[in-house]
Amino acid sequence: MDRLDVIDTCNRMARHADQREWEALAGVFADEVRLDYTSLNGGEPVTLTPAQIVEGWRTGLGTYTATHHLLGTHLAAVDGDDAVCTAAFQATHRKADDSLWTLGGTYRFDLARTHGGWRITGVEMSAVWSEGER
Repeated sequence: MDRLDVIDTCNRMARHADQREWEALAGVFADEVRLDYTSLNGGEPVTLTPAQIVEGWRTGLGTYTATHHLLGTHLAAVDGDDAVCTAAFQATHRKADDSLWTLGGTYRFDLARTHGGWRITGVEMSAVWSEGER
């Protein structure tokens, strides 16, 4: 059952972001989260609060008329109160002019069991390919 709960938590991150369900999105994260999007943006990984993540994603994703993050081929491993889940992804972003920017790759999620269920403590996105203008 833990494996399914871990996978569900990861899927909810993508779903809530696409549906612009910001409060629910914040609820999938631990109090501090290490985000590593360096394969796409360069720079260094950062550690943020759920509120900071939501504000950044609200601003960034808000430039698109719609987004769709599809996760699949999940592999989840639970070790006591810690878990790691990897998943392939394809993320499509529709712009106001109806053009698309799509990218694919893998996510690695680190999670911790809390009194409220599994929470994401780390996200590493590894972009493998991209099509269209960002």
